[in-house]
Amino acid sequence: MATLKKHATRPLSPHLAIYRPTITMMMSIIHRLTGLALYAGTLLLAVWLISAALGDAQFATVQGFMGSILGRLILLGYTWALLHHMLGGIRHFIWDTGAGLGPERYILAWATLIGSLVLTIAIWIIGYAIR
Repeated sequence: MATLKKHATRPLSPHLAIYRPTITMMMSIIHRLTGLALYAGTLLLAVWLISAALGDAQFATVQGFMGSILGRLILLGYTWALLHHMLGGIRHFIWDTGAGLGPERYILAWATLIGSLVLTIAIWIIGYAIR
């Protein structure tokens, strides 16, 4: 019959209560979340295009929703998610080349966040100015 050993003393695996969130961790999580948001936003874009193909009545319905406050907030969020995900992808590409892995990784993370916000605001200001 086999004998049972006492539990081995070994280091425990770190868990979420031990980690202190850093900007690079948060940007990694947000990069994943914006990727998920882009799925939903792309479906909304497809609905808009399909409604345009179906006729004036269907297009007017979808365009009415897109022109509402809620629709514009969704489009604003979609714009930010698209730009943030793009800049995050560029940051990951820089890391794939072997650059930016030192202390400058924090600068890249902040640049991703600030850049996405500034570009989103600029695109919306230009869009309203042209309109």
